[in-house]
Amino acid sequence: MRPHPSTKKPMLFLVAVALMALIASPSVAADRDAELIVTRQVASISPPDGAGGVAVALRIDGRSLFLNYGWADRANKRPITTDTLFNLASLRKVFEATLLAQAVRNGDLRLDDPVAKYVVELQQGGDIRQVTLGQLATHTSGLLLPQDHPPWPDWGYTLPEFIHTLNAWKADGAPGQRHLYTHAGFILLQLALERRYSMPIDELIDRQVLQPLGMISTMLPLGDDGPRRRLTPEYKSRAVQGYSDDSEPIGQPGEQTSYYHWPGTGQMYSSPRDMMAFLAANLDEMPLDQSLRDAMALTHRNVFRIGPHNGQALAWEIFGKKPTIVEKYGGLNNASAYIGMMPTRKLGIVILSNRGNQYPNEPGRRLLVELAAAGE
Repeated sequence: MRPHPSTKKPMLFLVAVALMALIASPSVAADRDAELIVTRQVASISPPDGAGGVAVALRIDGRSLFLNYGWADRANKRPITTDTLFNLASLRKVFEATLLAQAVRNGDLRLDDPVAKYVVELQQGGDIRQVTLGQLATHTSGLLLPQDHPPWPDWGYTLPEFIHTLNAWKADGAPGQRHLYTHAGFILLQLALERRYSMPIDELIDRQVLQPLGMISTMLPLGDDGPRRRLTPEYKSRAVQGYSDDSEPIGQPGEQTSYYHWPGTGQMYSSPRDMMAFLAANLDEMPLDQSLRDAMALTHRNVFRIGPHNGQALAWEIFGKKPTIVEKYGGLNNASAYIGMMPTRKLGIVILSNRGNQYPNEPGRRLLVELAAAGE
């Protein structure tokens, strides 16, 4: 899956040129209009008390616009900037879906492969043996653990405990028949990818996605006792302080929390600038290796119908009629995040907040619709 050495340097040069182009914004009047629309729409998730804030990265008409509101750390009067590091929450899932899609594209595995083919301990289990990689990535496996929904428990799993729980799991129906959002399913997908490539998930994401896109401020600390345990002091100084929806600080900047107690199961961190690169790549506006371009396109394909106007792709969700929105929401008790795109309009947005339970998917969708209408 690694690019051939002879093509790697030219590709990295093209990526560097593209990243410079991403921050060019020749249309001042149009950007002013877009800024007014963004400011109005994100007001609902911009805390008036200053406990947290919002960063917006907007890709529109081939230009990039960054807008920042509020504090990264209220106590220390540290404002949010384009290079502030945010907890991505479940936006992490679209990175793992990209890895999966690239592996499928390269013939390294198939979506209908049973997960037990790679996590071989599950071959001793029951219903889990019927679950496929594609079902995990589309939330159609039927797998649901107490850590997937309220009331949130105060306990989790070591890896042996997780495997034991999966082997004992009883499905309510045949896998693949219904949509049931599950964090545990992506933890299991992570484990399958690690086993297939004999490589930790942070290295896989870095090698296959972050490096090709020049995303130097995006990382997944492993959360163990090794050298990649936590953010470096320099990165930690850029990380936000997280806040609850009632303005209380929660945790420390850059910390790793998870119900799953083994390396690589915590949170990813990224900056608005880096997420702009990821957004532009998914809009097919960056020079990419063909396998990565194909993988991103594959993750956007609607696989399972959820309702009359929405469906499930690989981690991404498909919303609306025409123009269709491809999106992903992420939320924790101290972080809220959204990435959404109208691929046919080459329009996209990332909204990152360091305050929990803000649901930026709602203003994000409204923004995309309003900006698309304004551009007609």
